[in-house]
Amino acid sequence: MEWVILAITLAMLLLGFPMMVVMLVAALALWMTYLPTTEPSIVIQQLVSSVEPYVLMAIPLFIFAADIMSAGRTSKYLLDLVQKTIGRMRGGTGIATAAAATGFGAVSGSSQATVAAIGPPMRTEALRVGYSDSHILALLVNASSLALLIPPSTVMIYYGTLTSTSVGNLFLAGIIPGILIFVLFAGYEHVVARVKGIPTSDTSTAREKLAALRRAALTLGLPVLILGSIYIGIATPTEAAALSVVYAAIVELGVYRSIRFRDLAEMAASTATITSVIFILLAAGGAISWVISYAQIPQSLAGVVLAGDPSQVVVLLIMSAFFIVACMFVDALVAIAILTPIFFPIALEVGADPVYVGIIITLQAAIGVVTPPFGVNIFTASAIFRVPYLTVAKGVAPYIAILLAANVLIILVPDIVLAYEYVLPSP
Repeated sequence: MEWVILAITLAMLLLGFPMMVVMLVAALALWMTYLPTTEPSIVIQQLVSSVEPYVLMAIPLFIFAADIMSAGRTSKYLLDLVQKTIGRMRGGTGIATAAAATGFGAVSGSSQATVAAIGPPMRTEALRVGYSDSHILALLVNASSLALLIPPSTVMIYYGTLTSTSVGNLFLAGIIPGILIFVLFAGYEHVVARVKGIPTSDTSTAREKLAALRRAALTLGLPVLILGSIYIGIATPTEAAALSVVYAAIVELGVYRSIRFRDLAEMAASTATITSVIFILLAAGGAISWVISYAQIPQSLAGVVLAGDPSQVVVLLIMSAFFIVACMFVDALVAIAILTPIFFPIALEVGADPVYVGIIITLQAAIGVVTPPFGVNIFTASAIFRVPYLTVAKGVAPYIAILLAANVLIILVPDIVLAYEYVLPSP
C-alpha cells in the first residue's frame, strides 16, 4: 500500500498539482490506510498541532527581515565590500560571488532570496571579466544554498521543532560546516581561474576598502545580533527573529533610507503569502509524520537498516542518500517532515548526536535544492535571469561534487560539526 501512495504522490507532482495539495492528499491517503477507524477530528488536531510550536514563529519573522533587506541596500553594500576586498585575487570574482552569497544567506536565511539579491550584479561583473554564464550561475545557485546551513535557517528551525533539539545549538553548529564549504568553493574558483586564465577585477585602494567596510558595518551586525542574543541567553530563536525584523527596519528605514514606511505593507503581504504555503506544508507533513509513527514504519525500517550491526558512518550515509533523493523532488521542509521521524531514532540508536544529525540533514537539503531535475535554486535562477534551465544545470556538477565530498567528510569527522561545543559552550 505504501508504494501505491507513493506512486499517486509522484503522479500528482508530474501532473502539476501544487505541493500543498499533494501533501494533503498523501496525508489523507495514509490516514485512510493505517487509521481507518480513527475519528477525522484527530487528523485535524494533528494538522493544527504541527504548526503550533512557538519556535515556528521565527520562520515568518526571518522571512520578513529578509524581504526588508532584499528591498533595501543591505545586499548592495555587502556586495561592494566583498568585491573590494576579494575581487583582486585570482578567481576573485567567483570567490566574491561565493562570499557574497554566503554572507547574504547569513542575514536572510533564504537561498532563493540570496539568488535574487546577489545574482544580478555578480553575474554582470562575472560576465564582464570572462566567466561563462553557466559557470557563474551554477556557482551562484550552489553558494546560495549555504543559506540553509548558516544561521538563521528555516530548515534548522523546523528540524529542531520536530526532534526537540535546541535551535540555538543548531545555529552555532552550522557555522563551521558552512565556512568549510565556502572555503572549498573558493579554492575551486581560484584553480579554475588559473587554468582558464580569467583576469582579476580592478584593484581597490585601502581607503575604498575602509569606506566599503564602514557602509556594510550595519549589515554585518545582523548575524552578530541573532547569534549573540541567543548565545548569551537574552533571546530565544523566535525573539532573535523578531529582533532581526526590528533591526532590518531601523537600518533600511532610518539609516540607509532605502525604503519607505508604506513599503512595509507590501513586504508583509509577500511574507504572509510565503508563510501560508510553508505552514500548510508543515501541517500536512506533521500529519504524515504522525501516521508514519503510528503505523510503526520507523521501527520496521530500523530493523532493516540496523541488520548486521552497521556502524554510525554507514547509517548516516544511508540516511543522507534518502534525504538527497527526496530533496531533489520535493521541498526540503516536506522531505524533513516525512523522513526525520523515520531516520532520527535510527541515528540515535547508533549513538549520533541530535545536533550533529540535524546539520547532516540540513546539508542534504542544501544539496537537494541545487540538484537536477527539480532543484529549486536552478529554477529560481532560470526565472530571474530568463535563461534556459540547461544553461544553469549544466554547470552545477563540480559544485555538487564539492558538497557531496563535504558531506562525506562531515560524516567521517563529526568534530567538524561538534567543534562548537568546545569553542562556544551551549547557551
